[in-house]
Amino acid sequence: MINFAIVGMGHIANKHIEAIEKAENANLYAICDNNPARLEIDKPNVKKYTDLNTMLEENPDIHVVNICVPSGLHAALTKIVADHKRHIIVEKPMSLKLQDAEDMIKYANENGVKLAVVHPNRFRPAIQKLKAEMDKGSFGKLSHANATVRWNRNQAYYDQAAWRGTKEFDGGVLMNQAIHDLDLMLWLMGPVESVQAMAATRLRKIETEDVAAAVVQFKNGALGVIEAATTIYPKNLEESLAIFGETASVKISGRNANYIETWDIEGVEEDEAEKVKEEIKEDPFGKPGHQCIIEDMVLALKENRNPIVTGEDGLAPVKLILSILESAETGKKVVIK
Repeated sequence: MINFAIVGMGHIANKHIEAIEKAENANLYAICDNNPARLEIDKPNVKKYTDLNTMLEENPDIHVVNICVPSGLHAALTKIVADHKRHIIVEKPMSLKLQDAEDMIKYANENGVKLAVVHPNRFRPAIQKLKAEMDKGSFGKLSHANATVRWNRNQAYYDQAAWRGTKEFDGGVLMNQAIHDLDLMLWLMGPVESVQAMAATRLRKIETEDVAAAVVQFKNGALGVIEAATTIYPKNLEESLAIFGETASVKISGRNANYIETWDIEGVEEDEAEKVKEEIKEDPFGKPGHQCIIEDMVLALKENRNPIVTGEDGLAPVKLILSILESAETGKKVVIK
């Protein structure tokens, strides 16, 4: 049994609690938050702390710590956990600064602990189908990809907490909402070589962008188009990922990119393609992504391997987003090194 602890008992912590409780060979051992009121949950067998160092020092049986605090604090807490020789699962984005993300990977490596980043959309059934086809080479030479996030986050959402929408602790639509889609785009298409972008704060009273658009060129020569917004009225409209190649066109869409809209692959008959679409419709969400992340960490410890979503995987979309924001600010194309 692998004992998990959670630090940061805000909204996202509920998903982690549920995931740990559903996962095989996982046990919620302790929780931590500097606000005692957030520790008042009905879990009598779970230890509760207001200080992370104290929790780790008093409980050597904690194997993994899930970091669920505001994004700007991820690096500092990762160092504390790594220095205590505990494994780490950190919420997305892993950091808001490139140096912090690189330091987090260094902290884990220096202390011999595993670092996983929460990018749960990789485990969605439709995405898994697409990944399998790409691994088979079904697309031939890649042409381009498109990632679209047209969502609503109204002012009340940002006003729920003072850190939301800030540059220091939260980030904007790219870091918070579109980062999942950018992770998928990079996972499927490979690394980006350069980006040209624009971003703006149009409707929300926040420090960061609420709408952004970018064109990227991947190192394999393919192009990509990114559109991300939290300004859509009056509710979430669309999240989609489309990939086009010499011998395939696939689009996964819906409000949360769970359904296959287009499945045109050379050699796949129309009735077979419709069957694939219907299979996904029957179970569009699959096993919850957070549960997959927890179970993968359990197996990674048992098998002594890296997690499926490593620190390096978490670093890649952060680097891309920072490059997009740099291009938007300077008005110039940014080459990603």
